[in-house]
Amino acid sequence: MALMTLTASAADQMHPIITSTPSQIITPDARAGGMGDVGAASEPDANSQYWNPAKYVFSDKSAGISLNYTPWMKKIVDDINLLYLAGYYKIGDMQSVSASLRYFSLGDVTVTDASGNEQGNTSPYEMSFDVAYARKLSQNWSAAVALRYIRVDFGQVETMYPGNAFAADVATSYMRPIDLGSRDARLSFGLNLSNIGTKISYDEGNTNYYLPANMRLGAGFTYPIDDYNKVSIYVDANKLMVPSTYYSYADSLGNASVNIAGSKADDSVISSIFKSFSDGSLSEELKEIAFAGGLEYSYNNQFFVRTGYFYENEEKGNRKFWTFGAGFKLTMMAFDVSYSLASQTNPLDQTLRFSLSFDIDGMRNFLNN
Repeated sequence: MALMTLTASAADQMHPIITSTPSQIITPDARAGGMGDVGAASEPDANSQYWNPAKYVFSDKSAGISLNYTPWMKKIVDDINLLYLAGYYKIGDMQSVSASLRYFSLGDVTVTDASGNEQGNTSPYEMSFDVAYARKLSQNWSAAVALRYIRVDFGQVETMYPGNAFAADVATSYMRPIDLGSRDARLSFGLNLSNIGTKISYDEGNTNYYLPANMRLGAGFTYPIDDYNKVSIYVDANKLMVPSTYYSYADSLGNASVNIAGSKADDSVISSIFKSFSDGSLSEELKEIAFAGGLEYSYNNQFFVRTGYFYENEEKGNRKFWTFGAGFKLTMMAFDVSYSLASQTNPLDQTLRFSLSFDIDGMRNFLNN
C-alpha cells in the first residue's frame, strides 16, 4: 500500500510524499472546491469541520448540516466516489460542537489468486468519523480540537486485513472586522494541524504506515462593495507533515532504480512530524508546500460565483488545476456546485462536485410560520 517504483531518472524528477488513507485529504465540498481548494480562513459554513472547525463559533447561524458528493476518476470509472456529511451546533456565542462522516468507495474490484484465477468481487472502502469542540478565546480568536476514527477495509483480499487508526486535529481561527471607509470588511486567518495520530497497518501490525498529517495555513479578506455585492479573497498553504524516505536497489537485470516509500513508518509519529520539516534541503522543503487561491463573489448573500487555482510543485505530485463554482442560498437551504479543470492528469479533471446544505434556523422559522 502507498508504494511507488520509478526508474532512477524519473525519481530524480519526482519526489512525491506518499501516505496511507489518501482520501482524508480530498476536498469534500463544492464551495471550497470552486475556489481552488481553500478553506482554512474562509467564512464558516457547515463543512468547516474539514477545513478548520475553530471557524464554527464565528458563524451567524446556530446550527447547520451539509451533504456532499464527489465522483473520483469519473473519466475512467463510475463507481468510485467520496460522500461527506458534516454538521455543527453552537452552544451560545462562545462554543460549538460538530461532527462529520466521510466515506470513500473504491468501487467493485475483481479478486484473483496468484495464478490469475478470479475469486469473486469485493468492495474496498476508506471511511472516517470525527467530532470536534470549538471555543472562543477572545472576541476575535478561537481554537478547536477534533478526534477522528479511521478505518480502511479491502474486503476479501488475501493477506490484507482491515486497518484502524485514531487521529486528532488542532485548529485555530482569527476573524476581525475592519473599517474601510464606510464599509465593514473582515480579515481572517486560520491554522489547522490535521490527522495527527496513530499509524495504520493492513497486515495485522507487521508493516505500518503514516496517516496524511497535514498543516494548513490560510488567510482571507472579505469586502462589501455595497449593500448587495460582496467579494472575498482567500489563500491557503499546505504541507504534509510526513517524512520523505528513499530506498535504492537494483533490479534483476542490474539496472539501478529507486523505490519511493514516503509512508513507511520507521519513526514515531511525533518524531516523523519534526523530521518532515528537516529531511531535505531548504529548497526541497519549500517544494513540499502546495498553494491555493480562491475568489468568491456574492450578490445579496444569495447568489455566488467562485473561481480558484491550486499549485503543487511538479516534483511533489504536479497537481495544477483551475476550479470554477456557483451556488445559491435560500432561507433554509443552499446548493453549491464546482468544476475542476486540470492541465495535467488529475483524478478530478473535468469533475463536478455537489453540496446540499441546510440552515437549521431557517428550517425552524419556516416550520413555525
